[in-house]
Amino acid sequence: MSTLHTIAVLGGTGKEGKGLALRWAAKGHDIVIGSRSAERARAAADDIAAALGGKARARGADNRSAVQMSTLAVLSVPYSAQVETAEQVAPALAGKILIDVTAPLVPPRVDRVALPNGESAVVALQRRLGAGVRVVSAFQNVSAAHLSDLEHVIDCDVLVCGDDAQARETAIELASDAGMRAWHAGVLANSVAAEALTSVLIAINKRYKIAGSGIRITGLASH
Repeated sequence: MSTLHTIAVLGGTGKEGKGLALRWAAKGHDIVIGSRSAERARAAADDIAAALGGKARARGADNRSAVQMSTLAVLSVPYSAQVETAEQVAPALAGKILIDVTAPLVPPRVDRVALPNGESAVVALQRRLGAGVRVVSAFQNVSAAHLSDLEHVIDCDVLVCGDDAQARETAIELASDAGMRAWHAGVLANSVAAEALTSVLIAINKRYKIAGSGIRITGLASH
C-alpha cells in the first residue's frame, strides 16, 4: 500500500469521485469530500463511512476547505467545471499534487473526441495553475459504473501522465490502492491521448451495450 494521505476529492459527490474516494477510504486514506455544497459533501462522506461500517476516515467540506485540509487533491468534476473549480482552490493547492480526472466531454456528443484548442485539457489547467502545483492526469478511462462496488474488479488500466515523476508515482500508488494497475505514460502533454480515449470508450460502450469498457496495456506479464 502507498503512503497514507489526506485526499481532497473535489467533485466527490459524483459517481466517479465518490467511487474513488470509497476505495481509498477502504485502504485507510483520510478522505475529505469537496463540493460547492458543504452539506452535500458531508452527506457523501457519511455514505462512505456507512459503507465501510463506520471505520472510514471520511468528512465533507466546501471545495476550498477540503483542499486546505488535504495533503493532495483529486479533481473529479465535469469538464465544464474544471477550470472554475481549480482556480477557486488554487491558493490552497500551492506545493501540492493535483490529480486531474477530467476528460473534455462536450454534451450531447460525448462519444465524439472534442479536445479544447486541439490540446490536452489537463495541460491547459497546469498552465493556469503554474509550476507551484504538480498536476497529474489519471483515471480518465475508468468507468464509474463499478467503482462503488468494492468486490468488483476494475478491468481497466490507468494511464498516468505528468511532468513530475514523483507525482506520477504517487498517482500510480493510489491507483493500486483503488484496485487498478497503472502505468507511467510520460509527460503531461501525453494526457491528450487518454482524454481522447474517453470518448472512444463511450462510443464502444454505446455500440456494444457495455457497462464500462476499459483499456489494457500488454507486453509485460506482471507490473
